[in-house]
Amino acid sequence: MRDLIRYSIIRKVKNFNILFWPCIFPLIMGTLFYFAFGNMSEADFETVQAAYVEEKGDPVFSRFLEEVDQEGSVIRIEKMTKEQASQKLAAREIQGIFVGGETPRLQVAGSGMAQSIMQSLLESYLNGKHIMEAVAETHPEKLEQAAVSMADYQELIKNVSLGGRTTNGNAGFFYALIGMACLYGCFVGMGSACWLQANVTYLAARQCASPVHRMTMILTEVLTSFGLHFLNVIILILYLKYVLRMEFQGSMADMLLISMAGCIVGVSMGIFVSSASRFSEKLKVGIMLAISMTASTLAGLVNVEIKYMVDQKLPLLNKLNPAALISDAFYCINVYEDPVRMRNNIITLTAMAAVLTVASFLIVRRERYDSI
Repeated sequence: MRDLIRYSIIRKVKNFNILFWPCIFPLIMGTLFYFAFGNMSEADFETVQAAYVEEKGDPVFSRFLEEVDQEGSVIRIEKMTKEQASQKLAAREIQGIFVGGETPRLQVAGSGMAQSIMQSLLESYLNGKHIMEAVAETHPEKLEQAAVSMADYQELIKNVSLGGRTTNGNAGFFYALIGMACLYGCFVGMGSACWLQANVTYLAARQCASPVHRMTMILTEVLTSFGLHFLNVIILILYLKYVLRMEFQGSMADMLLISMAGCIVGVSMGIFVSSASRFSEKLKVGIMLAISMTASTLAGLVNVEIKYMVDQKLPLLNKLNPAALISDAFYCINVYEDPVRMRNNIITLTAMAAVLTVASFLIVRRERYDSI
């Protein structure tokens, strides 16, 4: 079996799809991400300029804005009339207008980081207001305690470096990138599955016609595929952490554990797709590329806001999306400090891998060839 493992590794390393997509391509994307925005921090952005137009109905909102408009905040809010605010917004002198009233609202003339900050600020206030109203209605005796716990709204808009347990949105791209790299193990798994199918290549036919036990061949391919791809992801993480100097706050052990679960899913997905279909190798590559890139996009690879939107509108989708589970697990150790959630994500990934592996084995086991 040792010789089988050695020859399997040599064969995989010489395969372009196995070498480029799982290993080289994520390194290239990580480098491009870094030069695009990876070394940017919240402090690099100019102060957000906003206006406040007061209307009758909610005087608390005015005091809330005064609290967040303090030294060290990334937002500056100036009280204006409706006409003044509209003129400045049209001239792009301000990025948005907070309008008071019974239900405060936000007016913007574009989209971007500044508008996202203002929208998050307004949503945090409305959520807090709703909570306070619910507490006042159900447990009025705990109203003061709730007010104390909800008093720290301004933390949402302070400058915070990536070295803390709070992160800017750019880190999400790199978490999704690692998720994509894990799923790219499907190309390694595809090579293993093709080697076990005599109707795909002449070399596979010779392999399957040999007297080697089928379980030995399957076990050899699974072990070498997973080991090789796990090494690819380790190289990516080390490159991001020590070469590009991305400040991952979680322990390396947890990061490798998450990556291990993701690699198993990626490899098993490739084995399953390749075993369950009789398409050409190029078509199989296209199918797996489409699956992995769609999953990575929904996990925030292209825009981190996509992941948040999917979490809100279709939460079940990302709970079954392996790339989103990997990205979320990295958030849990680098930002949220939520080991329970991380553990649940790893369990889900492991269950996915088990289902795909068993299904692949059942498919491959049905094939029978005469020994020579």
